[in-house]
Amino acid sequence: MEEIVQLNNISFSYSEEDLRPALNNVSLSINRGEWIAVIGPNGSGKSTLAKTINGLIEADAGEVIIGGTKLTEESVWDVRRKVGMVFQNPDNQFVGSTVQDDVAFGLENIGVPREEMLERVAKAVKVVNMADFMDKEPARLSGGQKQRVAIAGIIALAPDIIILDEATTMLDPKGRREVIETIQQLKKEQNLTVISITHDIDEAAKANRIFVMQAGELKRIGTPEEIFAVGADIIDMGLDIPFPEKLKYQLARQGLAVPAEYLTEERMVDWLWTLFSKM
Repeated sequence: MEEIVQLNNISFSYSEEDLRPALNNVSLSINRGEWIAVIGPNGSGKSTLAKTINGLIEADAGEVIIGGTKLTEESVWDVRRKVGMVFQNPDNQFVGSTVQDDVAFGLENIGVPREEMLERVAKAVKVVNMADFMDKEPARLSGGQKQRVAIAGIIALAPDIIILDEATTMLDPKGRREVIETIQQLKKEQNLTVISITHDIDEAAKANRIFVMQAGELKRIGTPEEIFAVGADIIDMGLDIPFPEKLKYQLARQGLAVPAEYLTEERMVDWLWTLFSKM
């Protein structure tokens, strides 16, 4: 597999007075086409990690390599073209008076010819199912629609990597589902690499791998099944786990012998049905 993101011994502090660094000797690699979920308590370094990957923050130590390019002062703009970032509040990203203008803004900044720009805007807006809203004011859209427009603005730039920095936190369940389904479809069609900084455990469960951050350090890496199977450890870190694993954790505390492997809701229902049919 091709490594598209590589961090080697990254450390970063926001100020010299910090009692501990925001990132402490973090090393990781991400393959092209992966969906990575980054979870951890507040202040664990998740968003700092994301900003380090796209060059918004310059690490105090270590190296960042994106698509084979080492991140430096000279290469930062080339790297940022490879990495698109969608933030928690889409209102903070809007600069255009209409959806069309807003999606075009990034392309104008990098000097894309007008004919190509119009084509890329139309395609990006269609991909996120917002083609009927081209002339609407972003402020008049729903939360889920706003986030899809923000995603369209990134998609138009054709990055290799999309970072969702708590991008679904402020949305209702419907809006959250719309955004995740949109990203999943884009990932499938364009082989995008997705890095999702999230508190939504159901969103994290859809990832190929999960990175668990705590106190600026990368504590665990594994598939959702591997991460959530150690339920007690995750709960002790102040994190949530999917409902079937919560139930399994509580049943184990009551002395019931529960399966060691990770259980989806369907598998939990099957296991409970089998268990109680024997009683």
